[in-house]
Amino acid sequence: MNDQTQAATVRVFIALAPPDHAKEELARELQPAYHAYPHMRWNRIEDWHITLAFLGELSAETVPLLRPSLANLAADHRPPCLALRGSGTFDDRVLWSGIDGDLDELHMLAADVRTAVKDCGVSFEERPLRPHLTLARARRGDRSSAGEIAEGFAGFTGRRWPAERLHLVGSNFGRSRGPIHYRDIEAWSLGSGNSTES
Repeated sequence: MNDQTQAATVRVFIALAPPDHAKEELARELQPAYHAYPHMRWNRIEDWHITLAFLGELSAETVPLLRPSLANLAADHRPPCLALRGSGTFDDRVLWSGIDGDLDELHMLAADVRTAVKDCGVSFEERPLRPHLTLARARRGDRSSAGEIAEGFAGFTGRRWPAERLHLVGSNFGRSRGPIHYRDIEAWSLGSGNSTES
């Protein structure tokens, strides 16, 4: 989606992103699967994220209302220390890697994010937090590939890392026939202690 034809709505979520070294560590583990299962719809590594709140389709004018609250919240939260660990599937078709580490801190951050969004007057469907990275989707009718790949790296445990930034993300979902791409609308450092009211 280019800036000249920016839509009146944007599909939005709030997330954490693993640092490059953590993503590269998992990508190395997945190399055999990339080659063995080229028919899977693999997510781009730069788009890997841990969703804290999925807000769905919002009007473009609503998105800026979230910025002050999320900036303040990020400044006041210490970064949770996390790691990528294990694997699994949703509905036999969606391949994911699990999250380990400061999960209580992660759940508190997600709860505070959701409260901040509601306090901004934005309603969204509350889904239980199941921390994970979505890695790939199998094509319709393929009920085995995702499970086979998940078995192959079920024992994976990555190094721990601090989740340093809170990301407000937009996607082009439903706006093109190609793969889904994500872009940061804005991101804030966690635990900076520099919260400012706007």
